[in-house]
Amino acid sequence: MANNFTEHNDQKINKELFCSPELTNGIHLQLMCLSVLNILLSITAFVGNVVILIALQKETSLHPATKLLFRCLATSDLFVGAFTEPMIVAYWISIATGRLDICPYFLASNVVTSLTLCSVSLLILTAISVDRLLAVLMGTRYRFIVTFKRMLAIVIFFWVVSIVSTSSYFWNYDFIVWYRYIGVFLCLLVSSFSYVKSFLALRGYRSRIQADVKPSRIQPRLLQRYINAVYTALWLHLALVMCYLPFSITEALTSQIGVSSSFFVIRESTATLVFLNSSLNPILYYWKIRAVRQRVKNIIKKLCRS
Repeated sequence: MANNFTEHNDQKINKELFCSPELTNGIHLQLMCLSVLNILLSITAFVGNVVILIALQKETSLHPATKLLFRCLATSDLFVGAFTEPMIVAYWISIATGRLDICPYFLASNVVTSLTLCSVSLLILTAISVDRLLAVLMGTRYRFIVTFKRMLAIVIFFWVVSIVSTSSYFWNYDFIVWYRYIGVFLCLLVSSFSYVKSFLALRGYRSRIQADVKPSRIQPRLLQRYINAVYTALWLHLALVMCYLPFSITEALTSQIGVSSSFFVIRESTATLVFLNSSLNPILYYWKIRAVRQRVKNIIKKLCRS
């Protein structure tokens, strides 16, 4: 019969309960299976995002500010594959092998890196949604207003906020809980507004074109390009939501009703879905961005010839 634990102090749950032998006893095989799966996902996330970063580096058709956002998202996904997933694998293996003395260190490293990178990814995807909205509303003025330097300052701000906020795990866990809930709500609210506004504007432009009225901001020949760009950003955002939602639900249940050994396995399995997002994004880049797809094909051809 699975042990059940109820604890309302989230910091104590993370530091003590999730490394306790009472909770982790009898689930070592499941954790080893998750470890193998995440090792594979770590490799695909790392390799896939390295290829995407090389492709984006050589790509010149994308607006520099937009390309910076995609490169930052790919970088955070690369870090997930290079650091966060190895950390959670080390955490699971420390439990499976009975090394509970080093378990809290791997757990803390995983929590801090995963929260930081997840925060960056969510903020960047929100910025991408706003970037697409500005491109739709501003038309030709967009390139002069949304510059690389301004976007770089925003990206640096996102990284600083994410690192500083998630570092509070070590001294004020309540702050990180509120930061996570409020941050997710605000990001989803801004993104939802941006996509709805973008699609309404694009529908208005299309109606004007069909009525032989010249749109005020987007030329008819560029309309489909703008539509594709908004859909690409939306696909990336939906992929993140679908991968993060199960883990968010299990986290909420953990804090409210406690956790058992079997529920702990479910929770860690949903964490794997979160990391899966870092392997899915390179596929979405390849599928939805034609310029990137061609660059990736060229890279693969060169590797095959060498």
